Order: sequence, then structure tokens, then C-alpha cells
Amino acid sequence: MTPPRPRRPLRFGLCLAPDASAPLVRAAQEADRYGLDLLGIRDQPYRRDTADALALMAAVLAGTSRIRVLPAVACLPLRPPAALAKAIATMDRLSGGRAELGLGTGMEPGGVEAYGGPRLDGAASRRALEEAVQLIRLHWSDQNGLRFAGEHYRFAAAQAGPAPAHQIGIWLGVTGPRGLDLAGRVADGWIAPSSLVPPKRLADGQRRIDEAALRAGRGPGEIRRVYVLEGHLDGRESRGFLHGPPRQWIYELTELAVGHGVDSFLYGGDPEQLPVFALEIVPAVREQVTRERAGPAQGPAQGPAQGPVQGGEARPEAPPQPGRPSPHGTSVP
Repeated sequence: MTPPRPRRPLRFGLCLAPDASAPLVRAAQEADRYGLDLLGIRDQPYRRDTADALALMAAVLAGTSRIRVLPAVACLPLRPPAALAKAIATMDRLSGGRAELGLGTGMEPGGVEAYGGPRLDGAASRRALEEAVQLIRLHWSDQNGLRFAGEHYRFAAAQAGPAPAHQIGIWLGVTGPRGLDLAGRVADGWIAPSSLVPPKRLADGQRRIDEAALRAGRGPGEIRRVYVLEGHLDGRESRGFLHGPPRQWIYELTELAVGHGVDSFLYGGDPEQLPVFALEIVPAVREQVTRERAGPAQGPAQGPAQGPVQGGEARPEAPPQPGRPSPHGTSVP
């Protein structure tokens, strides 16, 4: 049995699809103005009519004042890790320490290959991902005479740099068992989309990461847990997990934080509903989680029409209606 993880302060943010026709910088500025902590930008370079995630990150950081920004997640096969390290570190320095790094192996191997990237099997893609983490951290170090010779990446430089303004976290977007083991061994965080990792899988993923961290001599509390909320805010009654009115979201996010150990949430639903998420749901979840963590005297979270989050769906007290994972896509593998 793994020891309990320390309770991290909750973070909330927006996960932005890079639709080139959408007002992307304005949406990021709204998230910043609403007081959200994080802005994730999906990296889908192989899709037509999408903005480049790194260029968009730079524009967003220049146009905001406090929100932290990351690719969620960077498509490694199309992002050489040394160049990626330099780009993220540069943005971090220019923004006063507001860049983070989400990293993954790409969701669409066919799209990656069509765009000129390598098509790797699962084992090879995980080895490449682990090498990339090592190389990026080497690039950010203060060492001189750098050399890295891996199976997938090679790197040599007389000196490292530029160094980022703060210790950037590398958060891996992985979902399979071996990928979760890798995150537990080497990552600073785990990014999981709700459409691929519903609550019934979330507990297993958390446990696997914790056990891998302990085997590697790490504390599970070193690894941030980021959950991408690919649902739909609806003023009507519940239609399943993350498909319902704000009161349902408040209950479900509280349960995910208290019962499942999620410490960061990225809203990936309709951007038009961002004010409801940021101004109504986020403060209510913060308040309820504080009460829950204060002790049993406060009692369990009270969702007016909801019961425990189980089996991948929110189970209402009324006869349940079938729900299903969100159809929204994600760049997190």
C-alpha cells in the first residue's frame, strides 16, 4: 500500500484547442483575467487550420500577466527535444517564469508520419519520450561540455542554456500502463484527459504512478496530477460524468480532488462556458475541498443531485441515465 500523497494547492485552468480561426489570444486573456492558474495549448501540427502551439504560447505569454502556459501536450515526434528545450526556456525567461512543459508521443501516428515525423511502436515511442526528458533537463542544466547519445536522440553542446527562469516541470501525457510507469519514474506531472481516463481508470493510473515512483526512490507527492475536463456544461439535468449543470461539476471536481488526488484541472469544454467554469465552479470547488480537507466534522461534499463518482460516471440519486466519455479530441496520448 502506497503512503498518502501530500495535499497540493489546487490549480485550475483552460485547455485551448489551437483552432486558427478562433480568437485564441483573447480566450487566453480572459482566462488570465478570471484568475485561472494554467493555460494548456493542444499541439496538433499535423492537422489543417491549427495554429502552431509554440508560437501561440509566445503570443499568449506576451499578452497576459500571471497565468502559466504549457503545451498540453507537445507532440514529441515533430518537436526535436533540444530545440523544444530552448524554445520553452526562452519563453520562460521572457515571461518571468510562466512556462511549463507538457510532453507526449502524439495521438495520431498517421498524421505525424504524413507531416514528416517518425512512426514508432509503443515501446520505441516510450524510449524516445524518456530520452527526450533526459535531454531537455540536460539542456536546462548549468553543466558544460554536454553530450547525449541515445537510441533516438543525439545532442552535443559546449555549454547548456539558456537556463529557464524557474524550475520548469515536465508533465507527461500518457495513458497506457508502461507510460504511467515512465511518468512515475521520471516526470514532474501526469496529464490525463477525462475522455481516455475516466474516474474508474483514474484510480488505477494514480496507483501505478505512485508505485513506479516509490520503486525509483521518489516520493509520489513529487508528481503533479493534471486532469483535462473534456465535458459539457449544461443547465439541464445530468447526462453523465462532466455532462450536466454547474452544481454537478462542483460535486464531481470536489470528489476528484478529495477522493482521487487530482490537484490541477484544465477545462477543455466549450470556451463560451469559460466564465461559468472560472467564476462559479472554481471558487465553489476550492471552498468545498477546503471544507472536506478540514476533517470529517465537515461531512461529505453535498451535490444536490449527485452521488459518488464511480465507474467513470457520476451516479445520480435519481434513476441514472447513461453517460459516455466526451467526444472531444485531445493531443494527450
